[in-house]
Amino acid sequence: MNNLRKRTALFFEGNGEYRKTGHYIDIFLISLIMINVIAIVLESVVSLAQQYKYEFLILELVSVSIFAIEYLLRLWSCVERAEYKSLDCGNFQRRLKYLLSPLALIDLMAILPTLLMMFITFDLRFLRVLRLLRVFKLTRYSRAMQLLLQSFRDESSSLLAAFFIMAVVLILASCGIYLIEHDIQPDKFGSIPAAMWWAMATLTTVGYGDVVPVTPLGRFFGGVITLLSMGMVAIPTGLLASSFSEQLRKRRIMFSDAVHECLHDGELDGKLDDAQLEHLENLRCKLGLSKQEANKAIKSQLSARTKNLYCRHCGERQD
Repeated sequence: MNNLRKRTALFFEGNGEYRKTGHYIDIFLISLIMINVIAIVLESVVSLAQQYKYEFLILELVSVSIFAIEYLLRLWSCVERAEYKSLDCGNFQRRLKYLLSPLALIDLMAILPTLLMMFITFDLRFLRVLRLLRVFKLTRYSRAMQLLLQSFRDESSSLLAAFFIMAVVLILASCGIYLIEHDIQPDKFGSIPAAMWWAMATLTTVGYGDVVPVTPLGRFFGGVITLLSMGMVAIPTGLLASSFSEQLRKRRIMFSDAVHECLHDGELDGKLDDAQLEHLENLRCKLGLSKQEANKAIKSQLSARTKNLYCRHCGERQD
């Protein structure tokens, strides 16, 4: 049973001898997710929904069955994954920890709307939107989305601070425009909550133009808020861009360090054996690096290793 569970974990992770099989599974699931998203979008067209009602229903039932089987198999085999196997607790606690992980919650959202529909009556439009959340399952297979999620986690405190400052500025802008414009435009700036719509559109530099100040002082105040918002919006964007770049750099360094360790453990001729290459390939897939990036790191470490084997003065091999 443990062997079967371990093989199942390797299938989904695409590691070791099951890398190719795992790759095919990923391609199949990605294709199924994209077909579902397209079908859900087309189903919103009334004429198509009526004409192909049974086809849409069959696709939904088949897809939910496959996603449910995937979810249960991942839950069952997660205890064999390295990050959960190393935990000093029982299998129940490991599975509970996996259940609360972001990717597991996304997998649950992919099947939950249809399962709930069997017991609770839903507005079809609301259900359709919930089913569209399946597109987030692509996060599991997208390197960019994984990096973005990690960036959100790493910069969560900084982002919260930035949004707190923006919330304070939003309240100040709403109060200011309310005091200036509420007597002239009571229908648009009659209260601070009503003024928040203008403040939000201005601070985010969207500027719908449906609500605008008309007094000279109000226009001046609006101009100041617009200039201020240009810097405010750039703060979270800059934090995420910087963190995204840092995540890429960390993963490349991690892979380079692994190559260096493999070379250090090997012979002095600086060659990698099959087991080391297999280990590096598994690590490359786990980190989401491209083959070009991995080859570049290996060549760089091999070049540095070769240079260190010989004396730069006499050219003789160093023992």
